[in-house]
Amino acid sequence: MPKFVRFVMKQIPVKKDPKIMVKNLYFGIVPVTLYKPKAMSASLRKGIIFFHGGGMIFGSPDDYNNFCCYLSKETDLVVLSVGYRLAPEHNAIVGVNDCTAASIHFLKILETYGVDPFHVILCGDSVGGTIVASVCQKFITQPDLPKIRAHVMIYPYLQGLNFQLPSYQQHKNVPFLSRDFSISCIFYSLDIHPSWKTAILNGAHLPPALREKYEKWMSVHNIPKSFKDRGYQYRSPDPFNEDAYQQNQHILWPVNSPLIADNDIIAQFPETLLVSCEFDVLRDDVLLYKKRLEDQGVPVSWHHIEDAFHGVLLTFGGKYFSFPSSLKIVNVVVHFIKNL
Repeated sequence: MPKFVRFVMKQIPVKKDPKIMVKNLYFGIVPVTLYKPKAMSASLRKGIIFFHGGGMIFGSPDDYNNFCCYLSKETDLVVLSVGYRLAPEHNAIVGVNDCTAASIHFLKILETYGVDPFHVILCGDSVGGTIVASVCQKFITQPDLPKIRAHVMIYPYLQGLNFQLPSYQQHKNVPFLSRDFSISCIFYSLDIHPSWKTAILNGAHLPPALREKYEKWMSVHNIPKSFKDRGYQYRSPDPFNEDAYQQNQHILWPVNSPLIADNDIIAQFPETLLVSCEFDVLRDDVLLYKKRLEDQGVPVSWHHIEDAFHGVLLTFGGKYFSFPSSLKIVNVVVHFIKNL
């Protein structure tokens, strides 16, 4: 199924913009696509490192060509779109490592592309947003690299602890990313056997001590009442299953669940733009993450798009299949970048 979907997506022609130079490169073994305005600039430009979505099983830089071209043109910056290895052929850590390696390489040669080392932004949608947080965790331990100026995270996946949040209940059957499909993507990318689905869906994989530790960050009380009023019934977790935890504890690692990174890590994150969509099982991940960042003093801009669904950014610039909400998201990102 993943290979078939990738094949279909590759048949979509990639449009060119006469004002943007597009160059396909390799940083080591990692394929990247560079977008840069053709017009000369009197000063160094801002730079964006973009990680595409697709649940770690779909997606490529080509799928986000319209978005990256538009971003480069409207904000007069350089965009590096990273193509990382996908599941099920490779697990999620391989993909994150690819993104980390490509980002480090780019950060070390910014002058080659006329990029200001004080204005580099990490950006991603869906699991690309997850990668933004995961890569930043690694960068914090490497002070020799240019400091990241900001994060842009568009409807990211951020935690594998609680799949009974209000958004998971309210939008569990929404097309493009139902709750079952989101679980399938997570299992594919983290190499978790499907037999653990019920245990993880019902929270049996979380030990009582960790459940108590993370309650202050994962509590549904941190989600605004207006979102819970749209339909939510509290469900207590199933009894702890030791085997479910031992076999799948990597779903709880901060690299795979960035929402539960330690306070001292979160506190070092840069200014962040968070975009959530109403028709999205991951909506409440964003709401919880927003509070986590704010509690640690990280400046946060949050935009909630009421008429949008998960994955809508993929339709941006489409000739026959596009949604107005994709333009809303892009305009939010452009405005944020211009005002940094």
